[in-house]
Amino acid sequence: MNRAILRREPLSLDEVLRMVIHPGAGGVATFLGVVRDHHEGLPISLLEYEAYPAMAVAEMERIMVEIEGEIPGVRLAAQHRIGALEIGDVAVLCAASASHRDEAFRACRLLIDRIKERVPVWKREHGPDGPYWVNWHDARPSPPAEE
Repeated sequence: MNRAILRREPLSLDEVLRMVIHPGAGGVATFLGVVRDHHEGLPISLLEYEAYPAMAVAEMERIMVEIEGEIPGVRLAAQHRIGALEIGDVAVLCAASASHRDEAFRACRLLIDRIKERVPVWKREHGPDGPYWVNWHDARPSPPAEE
């Protein structure tokens, strides 16, 4: 079973828990990222997530391998949703298990933080002024200066 999942359908907390729970896990931590109705003081009516699927899944898996190397004995799983999401929909799920709660909490926090930092998933918010991409910067080179 793939523990790094990107999908258009609703995410499953039960599915990620089945991937991490085992007899030696005394602590299990989860994080659910839920679509809220505002951002930076402005109302939001809808979010759209887009991704480079193969790269996103590979990077999520790479992140989990890194964290498992940093925190021995931890097991991790994550799901990220793409497509149009309504207010209240779950956009991302992370789960971590370990022998003790401290390691589980730490691993789960590292997992969501690194997913947000590194996984190629882009968010488009729909607000009162129309839709806009969050944290989008034009990566095209500037045209050469005229002489």
